[in-house]
Amino acid sequence: MKWPPLPKPGSRMVNNAVVQSAVYYPPCIGFIAPSGTGKTTLLRQLIPLLNQRGLRIGYLKHAHHVFDIDQPGKDSYVIRAAGAAQVIIASEQRWVLLHEGGEADLLPLLARFDSTEFDLVLIEGFHRAHYPKIAVQRTQHSQSIAADHAHYYTDPDLIALVSDAPTTDYSLPLLALNQPAALAEFILNHWTAGRLVIHATAV
Repeated sequence: MKWPPLPKPGSRMVNNAVVQSAVYYPPCIGFIAPSGTGKTTLLRQLIPLLNQRGLRIGYLKHAHHVFDIDQPGKDSYVIRAAGAAQVIIASEQRWVLLHEGGEADLLPLLARFDSTEFDLVLIEGFHRAHYPKIAVQRTQHSQSIAADHAHYYTDPDLIALVSDAPTTDYSLPLLALNQPAALAEFILNHWTAGRLVIHATAV
């Protein structure tokens, strides 16, 4: 399965002509919830199911803590410490771009993905950004229902709630946390209908 080709960032197609007036980003859907609710566990179950349905998956994670995937003492680590703003490490198996600087917003990060290599980006976090999201709720996780975390479940960009308990106090589709296949079908239907594409007017 292949997503229709998208115009490059900074352009859009009008009557088969490229118009430089909008920015288009790859199809994406986010999963938001308080830390420890089980978002990553759910995604580990979901990704193989989406792969089986023909979707190639990209992944974007927002980290709330300082992290480094490089190793102290390695050439790339030393060069970054010396002041290199960007470093690419490459091998026969994979390559990675390390960028030093302030925290990036969601849309510039999405624009860095190569949309020829995947069909859908799954996102953890970035709950303040405007894009399609699914909230995850686990009733045994006390923070899920705490008042100071209510914003996760009232986000205007939500398209569904995934929960381990039934509820009648929700107007959006409710999906069972222990039925990832149903969630995969829900996402596939939205992807097929073109509902997971962000259209942002260029400034």
